[in-house]
Amino acid sequence: MPLSRRALLSTATATALASLAPPAVAAPRRRLRASAVRHIPLQGAVNVRDLGGYLTYTGDRVRQGLVYRGDALGKLTDADLTTLAGLRLATVVDFRIPLEVQSDGADRLPGGLVPVARPVTDNGLNALIRAAIGSRDPVKQEEMLGGGRAAAFMEGVYRSFVTSADNRARFAATIRDIARPGGGPLLYHCTSGKDRTGWLSYLLLTVAGVPERYAVEDFLASNTFRAAYDAKLREGLRQAGLMQNPDLLIPMQEVRTAYLDAALAEVKTNYGGLFRYLTDGLGLEPRTLAELQDRLVD
Repeated sequence: MPLSRRALLSTATATALASLAPPAVAAPRRRLRASAVRHIPLQGAVNVRDLGGYLTYTGDRVRQGLVYRGDALGKLTDADLTTLAGLRLATVVDFRIPLEVQSDGADRLPGGLVPVARPVTDNGLNALIRAAIGSRDPVKQEEMLGGGRAAAFMEGVYRSFVTSADNRARFAATIRDIARPGGGPLLYHCTSGKDRTGWLSYLLLTVAGVPERYAVEDFLASNTFRAAYDAKLREGLRQAGLMQNPDLLIPMQEVRTAYLDAALAEVKTNYGGLFRYLTDGLGLEPRTLAELQDRLVD
């Protein structure tokens, strides 16, 4: 008797995630290529995107209009709210810690939407940036951020996505929301939409069966969408006399494959592979992963 689609999905999920290497599969029905990243243009946020559109190993496509990723939504304009309302979101999940919400403002959302607060620690990133800028001391700023220290700090942030039980619980809760049959469109975000948001997006695309190359491409796309905004911020710090060398911030403003690799190395060390990270680390049942894949893939 043929396996049901859900049973096939469950088997495929276990096979694909059992190790960090991409699974060996038959030739896809269509040539594998990345979809153009579906950016949602807004005035008050620069990194809001539809996660859908990518082709999977089997030639299926990640469903559009279901899962969105983004940066902080506290500065949305009235026009932005109209655009967001058009997405017909049912849930907005905010991964920011209280200090970030206090600094940047609570989410501004279309009527009827209340954000779900699921703070994922930034491992002290926000506090480090504030301390460095607030010192106004070029020597101290170099000591804090220079010589590869900022990049090394970011690798530690990514490792905490794997090692922190609280972080794992909040990622897991969001995955369960997305996997729930019949649920409406969901948007999750942090401050810059690149680290906590980027890690969860990588996991979702991997579960969906998107080839590693394109899951990483989606991760790195934050650099494109944030480049102008972040450069303007650095120039503002220079002109205000707060930083003589604001380029020290670049490793913390960017995403890099080394950061993703740091999280994946932690996954391998602690769980042996992504499948056990998802099941043992996040506490997700294989049935939930199958439902998630069923929801994500057309």
